[in-house]
Amino acid sequence: MDIQTRKEQKATVIAITGRMDAVTAPEFDRLLKKQIDDGELFFVVDLQNLDYISSAGLRSLLATAKLLKGKNGQLHFANIIGTVKEVFDISGFGSIFQIHGSVESALASVS
Repeated sequence: MDIQTRKEQKATVIAITGRMDAVTAPEFDRLLKKQIDDGELFFVVDLQNLDYISSAGLRSLLATAKLLKGKNGQLHFANIIGTVKEVFDISGFGSIFQIHGSVESALASVS
């Protein structure tokens, strides 16, 4: 898994490439925890290049969302496609997270 971050407008955009599973999800957790500890509270996660997400990856996203909610932060997702979209739909994550068709749309929704 490769994670790229950049600051844009009111949010930090996190682009994930590869696989998010039990081996790689802790790397995502560490990165987001550090960003949150440093005061960042608004995130857009771009999943366009994510090939696979396991239940461990979903747990990681849920834990991050809960942490942000407690700090009045926001977590938005963009570009969920293919099998990752299927996993989001089957797991019900598609109805509990704010999902957008593009990073630009997600950024426009950050308040």
